[in-house]
Amino acid sequence: MRPLLLLFALSPVLIAQVTSDRLVHALDEPQNWLTYWGDYSAIRHRPLKQIDSTNVRNLHLEWIYQTGETGSFENVPLVVDGIMYITAGRGIAVALDARSGRQLWQYKHAFPSGRNATAANRGLAILGERLFMVTPDSNIVALDVKTGRLLWQAEMAPWVEGTHYASLAPLVVHDKVIVGISGGEQGVRGFIDAYDAVTGKRAWRFWTVPLKGERGGDTWLGDSAQRGGGPAWMTGTYDPKLNLTYWGVGNPGPDLYGEGRTGDNLYTCSLVAVDPDTGTLKWHFQFTPHDLHDWDAEETPMLLDLPWQGKVRKLVLQANRNAFFYVLDRETGEFLSGKPFARQTWAKQLNDAGRPVLNPHTDPSPEGTRVCPGLAGAANWMAPSYNPDTKLFYFPVREQCDVFFSAPPVYAEGKPYWGSVFRGVTDEKEWGLLNAYDPLTGKSAWTFRYQRAPWAGTLSTAGNLVFAGDEDGYLMAFDAKTGKNLWRINTGARLVTAPITYQVNGRQYVTMPSGGAVLTFALPQ
Repeated sequence: MRPLLLLFALSPVLIAQVTSDRLVHALDEPQNWLTYWGDYSAIRHRPLKQIDSTNVRNLHLEWIYQTGETGSFENVPLVVDGIMYITAGRGIAVALDARSGRQLWQYKHAFPSGRNATAANRGLAILGERLFMVTPDSNIVALDVKTGRLLWQAEMAPWVEGTHYASLAPLVVHDKVIVGISGGEQGVRGFIDAYDAVTGKRAWRFWTVPLKGERGGDTWLGDSAQRGGGPAWMTGTYDPKLNLTYWGVGNPGPDLYGEGRTGDNLYTCSLVAVDPDTGTLKWHFQFTPHDLHDWDAEETPMLLDLPWQGKVRKLVLQANRNAFFYVLDRETGEFLSGKPFARQTWAKQLNDAGRPVLNPHTDPSPEGTRVCPGLAGAANWMAPSYNPDTKLFYFPVREQCDVFFSAPPVYAEGKPYWGSVFRGVTDEKEWGLLNAYDPLTGKSAWTFRYQRAPWAGTLSTAGNLVFAGDEDGYLMAFDAKTGKNLWRINTGARLVTAPITYQVNGRQYVTMPSGGAVLTFALPQ
């Protein structure tokens, strides 16, 4: 079956090839958004300031594009030289004129007969004249950037309904397209793959769960690693000078039940630093050993060079799902700091090596154990941002607890591999914050309270602005220094991704996907 391709017009501007060098220097192109994170370091800050804290109140809807899809719209668009590229569920990619939202072409992944897999898709990667996208049935495809024509397709994992699937935006490094697999609650064994950008041939695979005899394999009981989870469902970051890519690894399997997998269960709930040329592990840091609460480490590993105790160090920062904010040395993985940023009841503290000192009676139990944060965590996939002028890290915080009940699991292929159940604490209402956080001191400069625990990320700009969204569908702009809410608009659906900004012909735009639509805002001309 051939993929469906709808071509409406040629690109409105001449597209220069996106080279590896352009990706390395993406921050030098503030008019574009060249990677899922905007650049390799994931700071999500742009020096654009046409829209600023004095005029953002005049921001209005410039155009809207309807994908026709329903469900969770977690895409972060790419913008390259006046063209926007988006994805939607069921293997759809679309090119739009970034000035008007006019569709240029559309690609639809061709599922084999009897297969109609669905999953959220978070976006694309680009290199040369190729776009790269994963599909719900665990394939990766390369598309012609000018037409959307399929150039090659590679299978990440054999398709079995209810097991592996793919949802993240790929990461391009050098001549390779790096992707990870989803399905950590399905009894799979996770991995990170790299594919040749030209041919689609797999270059290497890093198994995130090692087997007996492999480095880290002794942290699993018996053969439990065979179904040990450890998905990599969020895009990694990359340091070109160190030539290291950083990936968060998901929960162990069975999820929420640990009796059959005694041990730390590496490399689940960890950050791994991997050589992008060979797939070799250079170092790892595990945030939540032997996880029993689904606190995977897929949160953004942001790369910053900051003064640490009198010396500028290469750091990687993560606001982890387990409610601790971590600062690590990204050359070595050395633990430097870990402080709670939200309510947590599971750990007394972190020791000098960053390992949690556990509180008693926090494991799931037959009678139910109340633990904070809940299963969704104090942070999750929602992207943070960092403003080098204010020196603040802006991120959404979830305040919510759960009661965890234990039950021995039974593995069946294609069925959820859960060893426990959970429910929200019914005597309190979940809520959340937008937190302007100093990563060096662990103190907040300001916070803004959300009515419900958020799932949308943030964007920082040189216009003294932070853009963020909430569960009620409001896209908002805040004064980056004071936290004053300067502007808001209801987009019509809950927000579950992060905004971007770009510039075409001297005009700045802000884009936010919502529901099945892409909404783009600008100042009046």
